[in-house]
Amino acid sequence: MAAITEIDLTRIGAVVFDADGVITDTARVHAAAWKRAFDPFLRGRSEEPFDIKADYLRHVDGRPRLDGVRTFLASREITLPEGGPDDEEGAPTVHGLGKAKDALFVAQVARYGVAAFPSAVALVRELRRRGCRTAVVSASRHCRTTITSAGLSDLFDAVVDGNDAAALGLAGMPDPALFTEAARRLGAPPARTAVVDDAPTGIEAGRRGAFALVIGVGRADALSGSAPDLTVGDLSALTLRGRVPATAR
Repeated sequence: MAAITEIDLTRIGAVVFDADGVITDTARVHAAAWKRAFDPFLRGRSEEPFDIKADYLRHVDGRPRLDGVRTFLASREITLPEGGPDDEEGAPTVHGLGKAKDALFVAQVARYGVAAFPSAVALVRELRRRGCRTAVVSASRHCRTTITSAGLSDLFDAVVDGNDAAALGLAGMPDPALFTEAARRLGAPPARTAVVDDAPTGIEAGRRGAFALVIGVGRADALSGSAPDLTVGDLSALTLRGRVPATAR
């Protein structure tokens, strides 16, 4: 029997998307920046280099920047002082490594801009045409900048990013706080909201938040352990059924 890859808009009135790697091709940029920030530090300790696929997805993706530093270092059983915001980029502290990563990401975006995935844009536009409200979330403080740079500001009714997380004290994924706040801003209960993410931490966050539908984007084997309700290799594989009833908008 073929797997169901459908969103039933008679019971789903809102969809919350992860930004990086789902809407915009910035997960690749984030991962490369993490590698360039971590590798010089790791070489100095005779450690294996940062693995863009395994280390990024398992320890960094979806987390606030400093939490990503802490979680990755803990995976290597490395403990560093926290330091502070005034640390130099690349200093052997949590703040120093996080600052290096941030500078590398910003420089890359400034130089090359941000690309959106055409299939994601097409899906969001069709969702909105059928009366569905949409939001985008990211642990990155640069989410609004990247969404604007990609020309997508008009596609989302709400944006929740790392600045909001810091201001409101929202925990990073796999805690569902970012998704829950986005649903709140859309005026949609989790029981009528779908979430879409490409990382195990995001899938787990959707399940912890008791969202109606949790959609994983990517390789099924990479996401199977996090148990999404359905998995698609690309958002073009999703189909929509019906429209959101006017009384539910």
